[in-house]
Amino acid sequence: MRALLLAAALACIAAPAAAQEAQTVLMPEDESVRAVFERLGFSEAVVHGDTVYLSGVVAGTAGGVSEEEAYVRAFDYIGDVLARAGSSWDDVVDLTTFHTDLPAQIDLFAEVKHRYVPEPFPAWTAIDVDRLLPDAALVEIKIVARLSDAAARD
Repeated sequence: MRALLLAAALACIAAPAAAQEAQTVLMPEDESVRAVFERLGFSEAVVHGDTVYLSGVVAGTAGGVSEEEAYVRAFDYIGDVLARAGSSWDDVVDLTTFHTDLPAQIDLFAEVKHRYVPEPFPAWTAIDVDRLLPDAALVEIKIVARLSDAAARD
């Protein structure tokens, strides 16, 4: 009985270590951007098993860009991170968006989203929030995807 309990305890200890080995962390390729991520303590994405978890990506109007251009830039950036992680827009299973003015933003945001996110559509939760960081931020986009079939086989 003691041997069985010891084996079970060792399995519990070994399981988290094995799970961590299967995890890949993606960081920005640009060193100055990477420094910000490291200072704040987060990554662009984490690949764990066959699931890709992207950190929120902010779309904002800093620098005088239009709302539409802000959304396009954010979706392009997300597409790049997905590709580096071994995924694509076709593999997105969950989308969560945080909007500073959901009623005013939802139609244009959905229009831009449809350029990137194909049918069958993923689950989507849109949440209205008081504020995002940085101050010019309109929307923060969080994605969960699966690895593409080819990437999952490698």
